[in-house]
Amino acid sequence: MERGSFLSFCFLDLGVYLACTGLESERVSLSSSCHLSRASQVEAAAPRSDQLTVNRSLFCCARVNLFVMASTMASGLHFATARPYVSSSHRGLRLGATILGYDSKVASWAKLASACHLSCMLPFRGISSSSGLKSDKPVTKAMSEDSQSKPSSGLPIDLRGKRAFIAGVADDNGYGWAIAKSLAAAGAEILLGTWVPALNIFETSLRRGKFDESRVLPDGSVMEISKVYPLDAVYDNPDDIPEDVKTNKRYAASSKWTVQEVADSVKQDFGSIDILVHSLANGPEVTKPLLETSRRGYLAAISASSYSYVSLLKHFIPIMNPGGSSISLTYIASERIIPGYGGGMSSAKAALESDTRVLAFEAGRKNKIRVNTISAGPLRSRAAKAIGFIDMMIEYSLANAPLQKELSAEEVGNTAAFLASPLASAITGAVIYVDNGLNAMGVGVDSPLFEGLDIPKAKH
Repeated sequence: MERGSFLSFCFLDLGVYLACTGLESERVSLSSSCHLSRASQVEAAAPRSDQLTVNRSLFCCARVNLFVMASTMASGLHFATARPYVSSSHRGLRLGATILGYDSKVASWAKLASACHLSCMLPFRGISSSSGLKSDKPVTKAMSEDSQSKPSSGLPIDLRGKRAFIAGVADDNGYGWAIAKSLAAAGAEILLGTWVPALNIFETSLRRGKFDESRVLPDGSVMEISKVYPLDAVYDNPDDIPEDVKTNKRYAASSKWTVQEVADSVKQDFGSIDILVHSLANGPEVTKPLLETSRRGYLAAISASSYSYVSLLKHFIPIMNPGGSSISLTYIASERIIPGYGGGMSSAKAALESDTRVLAFEAGRKNKIRVNTISAGPLRSRAAKAIGFIDMMIEYSLANAPLQKELSAEEVGNTAAFLASPLASAITGAVIYVDNGLNAMGVGVDSPLFEGLDIPKAKH
């Protein structure tokens, strides 16, 4: 602190003392554009001794705050001073705000990196609860010049200026839709890839407003979808499409829907993306035990549920900005036995998790792209209902997970938004469990074998 500014601060300190002790009745003018107005008088109902006690306490608080701010104040800093009052019920100091300006051309201060808030809460004793004592003595709170344009608290996920492509959204009740909503709520632009046979129904539902209610974001705004692309991630390029699929009427109305073609279309339409989400899985023989699964069914599950992620990343990486993020969805059947989840789907999820680690290394080294997967718990989605025992799995999770509540799609969506954000800039190659902790359990505690144990249960 330079000498001139230090002297100005000393005069300010003296002015606070005079105002707080009630010994100065005139306005105190300070030299370096600092102004401190005379404090209001205490109501006559309060005894003089109580008033002096309150005023001296206020002076101590203000003096400490001024010294703290003097050591950290930035150029162009604004002082927000509070007008405290004493509540007869709380007998404490509470703060409202007014503004004092300070603008010194002499002093050179280090700029504050973030808003600093200083406040004081003083106990008052010996004051009658019926006195209704009030005071206008200022207590200072400091904030940086640009703090009002930033969130006042919390650690926000900010994806403004980012663009996301979510593959595998065909309705509004699955994890893919929830992820799109969370990314949109964080500010990202949304592009969707929808399975070709489901495209017409999905787009019609969007146009007719069927999804309007579920498009509403936490702030009341509505999720905007910039474009929906037809996509079948089983096929990398047009040469891979068999003739019977080309002539299938469910595909006839669409074009450019292979992975390579969709990536090229996104590049032509938008230039680049920052976030890639794989929300795809299909096993034509999922209801069959593994020993009854055909080679064709097994490989189909691997192709649609695992290799499709490799293909997406391979073709989209050239248009992903460095520092981008890629996310897929897996399931605990990759590492635990889930009877009924067959047809090679457990193997496909295990392959997906293994590929996540390898892709994290390769995409990270070559393209600075992070690759993670979310192991989500059971959800009553349209795809899950096709398995046939989703309700049973949800009930099992409720009975046995450490957190006894039903998992929401939004919780998975919010996790994806975190992983896509700079807050997760050091996380890659990871399997993130979002399942109320069910993955941690070694036994089912709802078994009759544990009836004699005092196992805590949630109260519903």
